[in-house]
Amino acid sequence: METPSSEQRSRAFVRPGAVADVLTAVERDPDLLDCDLALLDERADAFVLPDMSPAELRASYTRAAIELTSPEAPRWEFVAARLLAADFAAELEREQAERGLEGFVDKVHYLVGEGLYGSYIVEGYSDAELAEAASFIDPSRDALLTYSGLDLLLRRYIIRDRAHRPLESPQEMFLGIALHLALKEPVEVRLEWVRRFYDMLSRLEVTMATPTMSNARKPHHQLSSCFIDTVPDSLEGIYRSVDNFAQVSKFGGGMGMYLGHVRAAGGSIRGFEGVAGGVIRWIRVINDTAVAVDQLGMRQGAVAVYLDAWHRDLPEFLQLRTNNGDDRMKAHDVFPAVCYPDLFWRLAEENLDAPWYLMCPHDIEQHRGYRLEDFWGEEWERRYLACVDDPRIEKRTVTVKDIVRLVLKSAVETGTPFAFMRDTVNRANPNPHAGMIYCSNLCCEIAQNTSEIETVSRKVETREGDTVVVTETRPGDFVVCNLASLSLGHLPVEDDAHLARTVETAVRALDNVIDLNFYALPYAKITNRRYRSVGLGASGYHHMLAKRGIGWETEEHLAFVDELFERINRHAIEASCALAAERGPYGLFCGSDWQTGAYFEKRGYVSDAWRELAARVRVHGMRNAYLMAVAPTSSTSIIAGTTAGLDPVLRKFFLEEKKGSVLPRVAPDLSMRTYWYYKPAHLIDQMWSVRAAGVRQRHIDQAQSVNLYITDEYTLRGVLALYLEAWRSGVKTVYYVRSKSLEMAAASCESCSA
Repeated sequence: METPSSEQRSRAFVRPGAVADVLTAVERDPDLLDCDLALLDERADAFVLPDMSPAELRASYTRAAIELTSPEAPRWEFVAARLLAADFAAELEREQAERGLEGFVDKVHYLVGEGLYGSYIVEGYSDAELAEAASFIDPSRDALLTYSGLDLLLRRYIIRDRAHRPLESPQEMFLGIALHLALKEPVEVRLEWVRRFYDMLSRLEVTMATPTMSNARKPHHQLSSCFIDTVPDSLEGIYRSVDNFAQVSKFGGGMGMYLGHVRAAGGSIRGFEGVAGGVIRWIRVINDTAVAVDQLGMRQGAVAVYLDAWHRDLPEFLQLRTNNGDDRMKAHDVFPAVCYPDLFWRLAEENLDAPWYLMCPHDIEQHRGYRLEDFWGEEWERRYLACVDDPRIEKRTVTVKDIVRLVLKSAVETGTPFAFMRDTVNRANPNPHAGMIYCSNLCCEIAQNTSEIETVSRKVETREGDTVVVTETRPGDFVVCNLASLSLGHLPVEDDAHLARTVETAVRALDNVIDLNFYALPYAKITNRRYRSVGLGASGYHHMLAKRGIGWETEEHLAFVDELFERINRHAIEASCALAAERGPYGLFCGSDWQTGAYFEKRGYVSDAWRELAARVRVHGMRNAYLMAVAPTSSTSIIAGTTAGLDPVLRKFFLEEKKGSVLPRVAPDLSMRTYWYYKPAHLIDQMWSVRAAGVRQRHIDQAQSVNLYITDEYTLRGVLALYLEAWRSGVKTVYYVRSKSLEMAAASCESCSA
């Protein structure tokens, strides 16, 4: 009797039910023609054991497809995704059948009853509207998801019951988010906007920030990513800011905290000299709060702490995360960031041996009658030099080189401190009439007016027989980040009409987030509705360049993104202006650079098209005080199957082990055509990345999460040159410095080893 081949055994024994259906669809997909299913059968046969269940057989095939994924055959990750989707669909169908759920409307009512969906969905939409919205679902769009993207989406984003059983499909998730985002649209056009929001999300052309993707449609719908607080120089104010951070962290938000007002170690308190503890002690309290109040049980709190480059506690601040020194002065769970004036970089460029004076902000206010940190640009420099010349103000004199060494040593060792170019930021502020910008957020992409919360009064009152203590506060500017990203790798950016429509849809969705959000703090709600600030960003940047055959280290790259980001910015302004005509401008529009036209003049927008738009803005206003900010997008870019934020890829391909499973990480659209354009991040000349950031910055009213990727080939002087180029190019912030040995970088470079 003839022994059956491995392929015959596999096809006879391993392809029942859903596996056979999935692979039949794969065979018909023109995008997957290079995936030889005979190889899959052979590889899966090695995992098959007698009496396996259908789910176990599907898992065997999925594992086989993952193992077949390689730089030469990257499309196997989509075959693995199809198999994972089929396995999940079977599980979801079983769970729905057990509960007797039939159709989307029935499911929504069930989820509301279980406290897994917000009741506002069924209160806001009729069953007929929900049924019509359900007709928008296109299950074929699941095929756009890579294995890694689908795996992440199923693990972290879809709704599951308290026993972790799935109750929502990926497309139902996208629709649920769209229903939430369109909830307050006019009834006559609401479903049209549901469709548009659903389409942009399910086509992976736009991703909302993780809190929006995860929490929209749920009872506790905290939709914002980050918050920024300005810490006052008082015991009450500091602890209020720590409490604010705890409340934000409880609901999954990250935090940026400006500590430049807080007096330095050895400063005076009520006239007693040398008794102040300084900012490091308070940062340790913030550090402990980050650890104690985790983000919904998923990870510990995340916070960046900002300090000015002239603050007397700066040297200790720059050693917060380093491994040497007194551990009592460390805070390893916070992310330090330094706010630099132009003068610092000018001296670093001209004379590293120049003296630099570190002072206590409380001393300055006490002896000069103003807070130095409340000024920027030439006025700041004039007042700084006056403080230097004032013998009453105690100074800690170092050289610029001393500070540069501490900054670069920490950056190379820990990736931090982040850099915030305060003069550059404030020169480009569209709302200088309403305040100033002291710092950024956790990821360095937000640049909005910030100011501290102030206590006005505290009084004892009797209410209904009870004695209560009422504390009244002035809310200040407590910044909220509402974020979304254009997936540039998936968008046909040359089609300007499609780009304009996508930007319009995303800006409208972000504006809706402001009114639909759950706010853990009243200060956040007040600021968010006063400014109505949003942050439209981008992901898939390297993906976009590689698809078009544009090398990273080329002038073509700079010219392409200069033109593209100018168009994105114009479309975003057009969308916000149209929203202002429909809904009214933000409350502080009058007197802003938008209203005076200074916004357009500062950026050199002088063409007829720009002049016409500036005139339209003057008439109708702007709905949003701040409009564009480019965030890192690590998780959401995985879901979208594109490259993260503005970063180059770390590697073209690798297998990542995570919680007992293996995930293929493949550069998107990897092929013989794109292969050579995916140069790994650590092997790219970082001057090109900095120059590109400068080109983009002109078109981004806020900031960008710009990472620097260096190897041990870089000297400290070489890293300093990158910071100086960033400052000269008008880049507002520098995020992480990500170090890797040149040997490791070259060993992991497929281009070098090919």
